[in-house]
Amino acid sequence: MKLKIFLAALFLSVSCYSFSQTLFTYGNKAVDAKEFLRAYNKNNPGKPANKAAAVNSYLEQYIRSKLKTAEAYERRYDTIPNIKMEIANLRGQIADNYMTDPELMKRMQKEAFDRSQKDIHFAHIFISFTNPSMLTDTITANRKKEEVMRRLKKGDDFIAVAEQLSDDPSAKINKGDGGYITVFTLPYEFENAIYNTAVGKYSATIISKAGYHIFKNISERKAAGKIKAQQILFAIPPGSDEAAKKRIADKADSVYNLLVKGDGFGRLASLYSNDYISASNNGTMADIGVGQYDVAFENQLWALKKDGDISKPFQTEHGWHIVKRMSLKPVIANATDKDYQQEIEQKIMADGRWKASKDFIYNAVNKKPGYKKLLANDNALWALSDSLLDKKAMTAIGKTISINTPLFSIGNSSYSTLAWINYAQSYRFRSDGSGVKPYPQIWDEWKKNAMYNYYRDNLEDFNEEFKSQMNEFKDGNLFFEIMQQEVWNKAQMDSIILKKMYTANTKKYLWDKSADAVIFFCSDTTTLKDLYKQVKANPTNWKQIAESFSDKVLADSSRYDWSQLPGLGKTAAKNGLITDYVINTNDFTGSFSYIVKSNEQPLQKTYNEALGLIINDYQAILEKQLDDTLMKKFPVVIDKKVLAGISK
Repeated sequence: MKLKIFLAALFLSVSCYSFSQTLFTYGNKAVDAKEFLRAYNKNNPGKPANKAAAVNSYLEQYIRSKLKTAEAYERRYDTIPNIKMEIANLRGQIADNYMTDPELMKRMQKEAFDRSQKDIHFAHIFISFTNPSMLTDTITANRKKEEVMRRLKKGDDFIAVAEQLSDDPSAKINKGDGGYITVFTLPYEFENAIYNTAVGKYSATIISKAGYHIFKNISERKAAGKIKAQQILFAIPPGSDEAAKKRIADKADSVYNLLVKGDGFGRLASLYSNDYISASNNGTMADIGVGQYDVAFENQLWALKKDGDISKPFQTEHGWHIVKRMSLKPVIANATDKDYQQEIEQKIMADGRWKASKDFIYNAVNKKPGYKKLLANDNALWALSDSLLDKKAMTAIGKTISINTPLFSIGNSSYSTLAWINYAQSYRFRSDGSGVKPYPQIWDEWKKNAMYNYYRDNLEDFNEEFKSQMNEFKDGNLFFEIMQQEVWNKAQMDSIILKKMYTANTKKYLWDKSADAVIFFCSDTTTLKDLYKQVKANPTNWKQIAESFSDKVLADSSRYDWSQLPGLGKTAAKNGLITDYVINTNDFTGSFSYIVKSNEQPLQKTYNEALGLIINDYQAILEKQLDDTLMKKFPVVIDKKVLAGISK
């Protein structure tokens, strides 16, 4: 479903504005300029160098997506059960985000800002509702919770109790120590429990679907902010034996020694890090706040006290790490900072805390469709209710209404005596067990519940943003479906055409210039020159030669682009070539390359190697054929004046 949401966001948007200026028509449908601009601005942030060109380019994509969606509606793809189910599921997932009081945001923003100013070191005890046999066992969980609480009340050390009784698997290692958190690190109910607990104290028991949770506030500090860091990760593959683990640890030590000698962190991260996302950016990670990563990782990172500090290799469950602190970004302490408040608002919208007061819902329902009481005499309803709910004798006044009598309406929806009796039967008892609520209280709750459900069921009529999002997602699903049926599936399944395309276009599917080579990195100039001399004399024995220099030399063999080979410069890579060595004048480390096998000319890819590219090319052909057909079916007319106006 994520792919469908992405495609919808990329190509589609449904207007939430009135149609004042038509930008283009397709068939008998029209698209307003505001609708297009909403989609354009959403998917093209920033200011392009040439806005007119950017608008025209996006308009072309936008029109093609509209035509495909229109065709999907004509084919009634919106009635496909799976699509209907996905749309209903999404509605259920996001509706609650729009069922909250806009004024609540101000209160939530203040709370979140205040919490963002400090970090809390916490510990955690978890008691699972699931027993070791993977069966739900609340009786055993309750007994265990009582044992935990008994020991805590007695004064036993929280950490010791966590280590012994917590069902969190990591507690056996970290003894329940969760490290530091800040606002938005944990689910809101857990965050509340921790931030509302005094230092040195433990919280009340929190119940989740998984089990019971108890937190301790170990200590507090001024918020540390965020760190910009680089990392080199030496991942330990699953199932590695001790010898393999030692080789990985030794490699981490060798790279660390190069860093100590002054070799570039970014260069080594690009070459050796198994964190491929950061490695592609010289090891640079996204800004890191507290509570985002494994405690062992964060402890090492936050132990770096100044910019430029590099950690020694350390191990986590993911492997060996070397991290470098690049910069520290303090937490924003200015409550009036608009950008920070906007960031907080966005996080609140995605967080469980964005659920509270419903008064605005009742006001909206009263204002728009309208609530109208149809019951003339409350006492008649109370008398009938006594008879049906408590088996009391029916009075004369109770007989003036029946089970089908309408009691109130909201818009065109009517609510009868039967609905009232069903609600009262389920909700008339107080939650604390103290007895039955009075009828007027039950009536008020029932009325508000009906208003709430009406608002939720008709949310598109009350919230244009929700309506837009739902229409956008629906169109995105239909776009995805027609592309799946007409382009993607056909392109992957037609192996005969794919092979014909490969045969007819073999020169298109080539490897770039590359070389199988060994790159040597040396810790000092003396070692560099000595190694260079020995390798040049006996290149085929390079591995043994490099190993003889111990940790002063790091050698790595792989396939490289020519541009990656140190010392090659503009020289063509030749088989057996040993490039000139290159010395880093800052730290006098050095490197050079040994070309084992050069691919001076682009190499032909086999069919299997090129298959992904061939499928992409065939998809482009099929999509163009579909676009051409739809352009004839839904003729497009663009208003050039309106287009010129929005392009400025």
